[in-house]
Amino acid sequence: MFPLSAAVRCRAGVRGSPIEHSLSPVLHRAAYRALGLADWRYDRARVEADELAGHVGALDESWRGLSLTMPLKEAAFEVVHSVSPLARQVGAINTVVRDERGWSGHNTDVYGIVEALAEAGVGIERPVPETAILVGAGATARSALAALAQLGVHGVTFMVREAVRPESLAFALELGLTADTLPMGAWPADGGLVVSTIPAPAYAGRLGSLPPPADGGAVLDCVYGEGPSPLLAAAVERGYAAVDGTDMLLHQAREQVRLMTGHEAPTAAMREALTAALDAIGK
Repeated sequence: MFPLSAAVRCRAGVRGSPIEHSLSPVLHRAAYRALGLADWRYDRARVEADELAGHVGALDESWRGLSLTMPLKEAAFEVVHSVSPLARQVGAINTVVRDERGWSGHNTDVYGIVEALAEAGVGIERPVPETAILVGAGATARSALAALAQLGVHGVTFMVREAVRPESLAFALELGLTADTLPMGAWPADGGLVVSTIPAPAYAGRLGSLPPPADGGAVLDCVYGEGPSPLLAAAVERGYAAVDGTDMLLHQAREQVRLMTGHEAPTAAMREALTAALDAIGK
């Protein structure tokens, strides 16, 4: 762990744009309380991609780590001296941690997606389908591809507004997945496992043909903070297991706590704080 003098307060935070909706502070602060880390602080601040290098360069030695959301997951490669094998493979960094040499980059989104879907029974009492539908093709979608491959999916159908980003298509093939493409809203006749990585407004008028689920169907909407998810509402109406983006957030934050503090995350305390925060905002 990077050595800090006893007088230095340890600091961490979440960065991105937009950032006002982020519930990461709720989770990390709850972890610090449960772990007795009274000198740790966690904040949030809006940072654009072209501002990240300057922002990170100005952080003093009290800073232990940053959680990164969009649009920083690719820009983060320019501010780290080393990258975990998973983050490099995925091409997306959502966590930077200070060490003796500066900052290292990590990806906890894959862990968060796998854990959230497993908690909903995918791969346990819900069978893993041969092919999953992945809505979107950006940095978070590449994390979803890695998670789907870990779960045992053999193919993916990208649902996108335009063309699939070449790096995302190449990554799917690198993982050994077959890959097809559908235009936004052109849902296949049989529904199975759906993972969405796009903002809620992109679904406007495109959910009417969401099919009923096949055996064990589940839908994960990775995006949260824009009000009720229209995708999850349609999924529940049709009988899918609906997995909220805050479930993924909880699990990826658990791994961030471990990376930043060196302590195993207190899952129960973090979940309780997240539930209270969601109740308070009426979600």
